This record gives sequence, C-alpha cells and structure tokens, in this order.
Amino acid sequence: MKNGARPDPNQRFPVPGTDAVTYVKPSVKNLNIIVGEYTYFSGDDFESRVTHHYDFNGDKLIIGKFCQIASGVEFVMNGANHQMNAVSTFPFYIMEGWEQEVPPLSEMPLKGDTVIGNDVWIGQNAVILPGVHIGDGAIIGLNSVVGTDIPPYSVAVGNPASVIRRRFDEELIQLMLSLRWWDKSVEEINGLIPLLTCSDLAKVKRELSALLSREG
Repeated sequence: MKNGARPDPNQRFPVPGTDAVTYVKPSVKNLNIIVGEYTYFSGDDFESRVTHHYDFNGDKLIIGKFCQIASGVEFVMNGANHQMNAVSTFPFYIMEGWEQEVPPLSEMPLKGDTVIGNDVWIGQNAVILPGVHIGDGAIIGLNSVVGTDIPPYSVAVGNPASVIRRRFDEELIQLMLSLRWWDKSVEEINGLIPLLTCSDLAKVKRELSALLSREG
C-alpha cells in the first residue's frame, strides 16, 4: 500500500490536505440514495445535487463503485416530472388553497430508478434526468444533459447527450465487463493498477485474456 496506508471507503475526505473531494457513501443519509465504495464527488454536499427526490415517488438513485462525479453535477429525480396526460401540467395538488387531490402514481410520468454503473466519469455541470441508466466505464462530458440510457464504455456529450464513440473495441469492452475489477479486494485492485492505467490497449487485451483464462 502507498506509504503503508490502506484505502478506507468510510473516510469522508480521501485526498490529504483538502475537503474539496468527498467519498459519497459515508456522506449520504437518504436511504433511497445507494452509492458504492470509493465513488467520489468534487464537493462537500452530494445530497444537495440530488433534486426533486420525494419519498412518495419511491424512486432510487443507485450509483456503483469508483465513480468520479465532478462539481455541479445534478441528478434530477422523478419528482421533477409533471402530469402530462391532462390539458394542464400545473401541479395544483402541491399548492395551498387549490382543490385537487394528489394524482395516483399511475397518472404521473415516472421513469423508475436512476442507475449509474461502476467506474463512470461524469463531467462538470452534467445533468442526469430521471430513470436514466449509465453503463459501467462510461464517460459523460461536461454540461451534458443525459435523458437516455448510455451503454457501457461509451463517451456521451451534448444536450441532449448522445454517444459519440465507444471507448474501446468490443473485445476489450467484454473483457472489462467480465473482469469487474471494482468488485475485487483492495489487494487485487492494487495489483491490477499497472494494467488499469496502461495506455497500450493491445497489451491490456493480452494480459486480461490471460488473467481471465486463469480465473475461469
């Protein structure tokens, strides 16, 4: 381990000398926000970036391990949606003095849980809309507005965000999805770091193929 230290997923501020970066898991209290170990946020109040998240909708924000979430990112949850199958979208039912019962959830345009995979990098000021699923290893460009699902190991940018390329060829993507390095022990991940940070992708494919063959 570096300097003999072992990474602690329950340490709120993982970067020595600064509180500008926080591990998300130990900082959240909302039971409908589920975050994996070592996912970090460039800020000190992650829950404030999850908006319109009302208990009566029952939707969850689920984020995997080792994600990198830049400052200004916002996760817009289902409570932001208004009833769209009537002639007015105005939410009379939440305003004092108006005579409208709360519509049943079946009448609301709910999109389900928002699910972010593992090792996902979300760039500064990106907005993730309700019900979106972002696959493992994806990259979301800064200022993007993500309203549709993004496949694993894809790069998506823009408003609305669209996939501009896959990060790797299909063979390497499948090797990475089979490896699932984020589920391994700290010791195993430390041993994999030279491979995970190697830019020689042909070498990575060879070594991953050999590793997975031994494990399989």
